[in-house]
Amino acid sequence: MTTSPLFHGIISGQRRRSHDEVAERVDRIASGLQKLGVKQGDSVCMLMRNDIAFIEAAYAAMRLGAYGVPVNWHFKPEEINYVLKDSGSSVLIAHADMLHQLRDAIPSGVTALSVPTPPEILANYKINPDHLGTPDFAVDFESWLKQFPRYDGPAVPQPQNMIYTSGTTGHPKGVRRFAPTPEQSANAERMRAMIYGLKPNARALLPGPLYHSAPNSFGLRAGRLGGALVILPRFEPEEFLRIVEAEKIDTIFMVPTMFIRLMKLPEAVRNKYDMSSLRHIIHAAAPCPADVKRAMIEWWGPVIYEFYGSTESGAVTFANSEDALKKPGTVGKISPGAELRFIGDDGRELPQGEIGEIYSRIVGNPDFTYHSKPEKRSEIDREGFITSGDVGYIDADGYVFICDRKRDMVISGGVNIYPAEIEAALHAIPGVHDCAVFGIPDEEFGEALMAVVEPQPGVTLDIASIRAQLKTSLADYKVPKHVEIQGNLPREDSGKIFKRRLRDPYWERAGRKI
Repeated sequence: MTTSPLFHGIISGQRRRSHDEVAERVDRIASGLQKLGVKQGDSVCMLMRNDIAFIEAAYAAMRLGAYGVPVNWHFKPEEINYVLKDSGSSVLIAHADMLHQLRDAIPSGVTALSVPTPPEILANYKINPDHLGTPDFAVDFESWLKQFPRYDGPAVPQPQNMIYTSGTTGHPKGVRRFAPTPEQSANAERMRAMIYGLKPNARALLPGPLYHSAPNSFGLRAGRLGGALVILPRFEPEEFLRIVEAEKIDTIFMVPTMFIRLMKLPEAVRNKYDMSSLRHIIHAAAPCPADVKRAMIEWWGPVIYEFYGSTESGAVTFANSEDALKKPGTVGKISPGAELRFIGDDGRELPQGEIGEIYSRIVGNPDFTYHSKPEKRSEIDREGFITSGDVGYIDADGYVFICDRKRDMVISGGVNIYPAEIEAALHAIPGVHDCAVFGIPDEEFGEALMAVVEPQPGVTLDIASIRAQLKTSLADYKVPKHVEIQGNLPREDSGKIFKRRLRDPYWERAGRKI
């Protein structure tokens, strides 16, 4: 039996676009953007679900030395209006159906380019069929780009996309990283090759949203390596396996929720597909339960890697499969070129084994600021090291462990309690699928611990039994005073549990925040 040759280019659903076709379209879009007045250092907003046009628009902005600004498509019109204004963008490139909701949200002077919503998106999302045409206040993207010749302007330093981080308080902030020097670009290439596993001619799969920092960085790099980049409109476990086999995928960026959903497939379904092409699966964004990681390594082999970092810091630790099995729960050792400090409440640097707030820097990275909010950058800076508010420690062997986010810490009766430690203990209880632990108001202690536990399908959990099992491994004061059983915990796209949605109603009723 002869097999057809593998396609090289970008694939989305049934659509395939070769690298040459993508390059031509990118050059035409860059010409068109320049005609609209976009120049080096400007911003171009992109409001699309995963689509080839998203990647083309990002490349075109970069070609001009401008910042592509991915906008979270879950945002409401007011939030989109905020990003358009804050970024100073004069152009919005968006899927047609999304533009229809934004008539009053687009600031005057902003040109809206309407990208046809592709068939694979229509098949995966509920979209109003009346909203598929170009709105009367927008310009049809496909007709527009055909008017322009290929851009032949000078090569300029290409900045990364400006990602707006999800604000836990107030508005999101745009992370604007300065355009790299040639030396910094070379350093970034080496890091991406190690962390993401992206090598020339890689056949990469991206199931995560392009508006998120790491999937965005992974996708934009993977599309330029001469192999294939397959982007998924959304993650569906069996379809994911089918594509890995059909396209001989070797490199993937994932989040732990995807592992959990894959492991829920019947064994017969999992065994139906050939995974032997896989060589580098990188995951990040949320903690991965150690038993899930072990099961994935048993299934796919020692091809699973993890990094820890943030939009601001980059990847500051890195773990391979051997590390994960040797030190369950670790996020790995410190990445080449990165430095970490663990700082105590008194501001002193802590020794190995002691839990402190994590500050990091990568010497070879271009620095960043928060767009139009430089003062916010200084708030997280300490002698050139920055923090995202995570708390953790480094052990005697050099392995880093994340305990929690500092802002998630619960202070009950004057004692600091880190929910992640309790969540890890809950994950070890048979029948627990996932959980969230947080503080709620308590008249006596200020805060009391609340655990919301999601059972595995078909499992009935007993609250008294959960508390009894926790008491075998946790100090009594760490055993949650309140436990609830709840199905389908709310989640962000990254797979993280939306803890605020669970926690906030309690504090709103109490009329206080701490």
